Amino acid sequence: MDKQSALPKKAPLWTRIKKAKEVYLLVLPGVVWYAIFAYIPIYGLTLAFKTYKASLGIFGSPWIGLENYVYVFRDPSFMEAVWRTIYINAGRLIFQFPVPIILALILNEVHVRRYKKVVQTIYTFPHFLSWVIVSSVLVNFLSVNGVVNGIIGFFGGESVNFVGSPKLFQPLLYATESWKSAGWSMIIYIAAIAGIDTEQYESAQIDGASRLQAIWYITLPGLKSTIIVMFILAVGNLMNAGFDQIFNMSNAATSKVAEILDMYIYRITFQGAADFSFSSAVSLFRSIVNFLLLLTADRVCKLLGSDGLFG
Repeated sequence: MDKQSALPKKAPLWTRIKKAKEVYLLVLPGVVWYAIFAYIPIYGLTLAFKTYKASLGIFGSPWIGLENYVYVFRDPSFMEAVWRTIYINAGRLIFQFPVPIILALILNEVHVRRYKKVVQTIYTFPHFLSWVIVSSVLVNFLSVNGVVNGIIGFFGGESVNFVGSPKLFQPLLYATESWKSAGWSMIIYIAAIAGIDTEQYESAQIDGASRLQAIWYITLPGLKSTIIVMFILAVGNLMNAGFDQIFNMSNAATSKVAEILDMYIYRITFQGAADFSFSSAVSLFRSIVNFLLLLTADRVCKLLGSDGLFG
């Protein structure tokens, strides 16, 4: 019997905390971290409704209500950035989201344990590389004077400006993000597959089911709840199109098709006369839209018969 169960149900809160002080001491660092770095900074969002003056600071800057949003929605570049962000992330849901699921299903069919570990390590390793390194490697391979164009030229073909082509920019985003992150996301699905009752596979094998049938009728239904949760989280992140990746992979030739909402905020804040109030207003708008998308995706999944994110 643990300490808390030995206490009467109506024991004072402080008494219960004192009895389980080791547990609360274990949790305390995490609570302090979230309080300092996640909750206290929320007050900075008030800049969206102020005119920021460095001499007065956040607390002393005057309130202007919704005036920043009047300017935000009057800016044509803002709406272009919003629709471009949604467009790029909609493509991520279509082309990137299934990749780690497919990798997990394939890796689960590998029965040589040592080979399976090696493959999983190879798939996971790119996640730990920064986008600075990945984009540098990409430029060395795909630039006009890069390795790929060197091979094309060797066989008599004409050089292709891969990294400077607006048409190829979005496919490169999907390809590099899948290469970098799919292996890491795959771990979640591998863990979910490990929780499926192995007796189901044994029964299916006795009944003569093929491996594809076992995947379709056992593995995928077992992954359903995990896939739904990950999909809802991906929809709730629809207004974030991967600033690190796009910032490092974009250039002057692709700047027009690369200005997502995060790049728009960066340009306003750091590449011109800094307007922290304006950029805070855009950031708050993005967060609210993401929150609404998260709730909508959760509600739709529940209407379709799934548990959703909140049970």
